[in-house]
Formats: sequence, C-alpha cells, structure tokens
Amino acid sequence: MEELLEHFKDLSELQKSQFAQLKELYTEWNSKINIISRKDIDQLYTRHILHSLAIAKMIEFTDGSKIMDVGTGGGFPGIPLAIMFPNCKFKLIDIIGKKIKVVQAIADSLGLKNVDAEQIRAKNVKDNFDFIVSRAVTNMPDFISWVRGKTLKKDRNTFKNGILYLKGGDLTEELKDYPKAEQYNISEFFYNEFFETKKVVYLPLKYKK
Repeated sequence: MEELLEHFKDLSELQKSQFAQLKELYTEWNSKINIISRKDIDQLYTRHILHSLAIAKMIEFTDGSKIMDVGTGGGFPGIPLAIMFPNCKFKLIDIIGKKIKVVQAIADSLGLKNVDAEQIRAKNVKDNFDFIVSRAVTNMPDFISWVRGKTLKKDRNTFKNGILYLKGGDLTEELKDYPKAEQYNISEFFYNEFFETKKVVYLPLKYKK
C-alpha cells in the first residue's frame, strides 16, 4: 500500500480507503475460490494492483469514458482502474463464472457503482467502448479477433480508442503485423524489479459497424 501511495499522491480519502480494503477482501475470497496464486497474494499491491495501474500512468481517462476489461480474472486491471477513475464506466468480463462472482462481490463491498461484471465472451458483448484493457490473456492476434468492432467511433481521450494491453517479455514477433502498436515500459513508471520486462501495449482500433 505504501508503494501505491508513493506513486499516486493525489488519491482522495475514499480512494485510499478502497485500495486499503483490497488486501483483506482478496485474502478472504482467495481462501474460498483460488483467484490469485498463493505466492502472489502477499504481493497483491505490487503484482496486481500497481501493475494494473500502469495504465493509469499512461493515460488519464476522460470522465464518461467506457472501458471493457476482457478476461478480468480476479478483477485486474479493471477493479484498480475503476477505483482510480470513478467517473468512468467499467465492464469486467470473464468466461469463468466463479471469478465474476468474486469480482462483483468485491465491487459491491467497495461501493463501486461504475463496475458491471458479467460472465460472457468478448465477441458476444453487444456494447462498444473507448478502450479495451486486459492482462496477458492470450496473444495479441487472437485478442484483436475477440474485440474487433467493439470500439466507439468518436474519440474523447488523448489516445485514439483502442486496446491497452498489459504484457511482459519480448513482443517483437507478436506485434510484427501491427505497425501502429506502441510499447510503454512499466519500469519507467514504477522502479520495482518486478516490472523490468513488463509493458503496456497500446494499439488503436478503427471503429467497425
């Protein structure tokens, strides 16, 4: 939590309270449904919350923006981003029902009115969004095939509507067919060694009917 506060100094008291509650909530739920690896639960703030918030270091979502988190798992990056941007709407989806149950319960416990969690595949979602976020659920070509046609036509942020993807390692081969993809090293935002090879990949997606 100290590391989080060090990097985000302008949090409201409500946001600080919500972030502080996450450790107890995830520890409790993890004892019932394994959504975070046992070795990672003690590193929750670094490996899950701060990692998710690398996106918030890259872009400050405009109020009213709509963001979909695909393959949210235990709620990452969606839950931390929903706390950080209370005036944006977040749809968190996963195909595993028990994970969505946990995500919705945590959102309810925190009083997050801007979160909608649903068990559904991305291709079956009918809505459109400013951004689609995710954390390494698959390779980029497959991910794009899941979410193509899900972006809104009108841009309202500093970045054009598209994908913000958290992934690590050498992505040269994976992104070779996407010349517009931009990689941002998370180690430039956070100095913890955990982030040395981790990146935020931004890829604009054109609106499709």
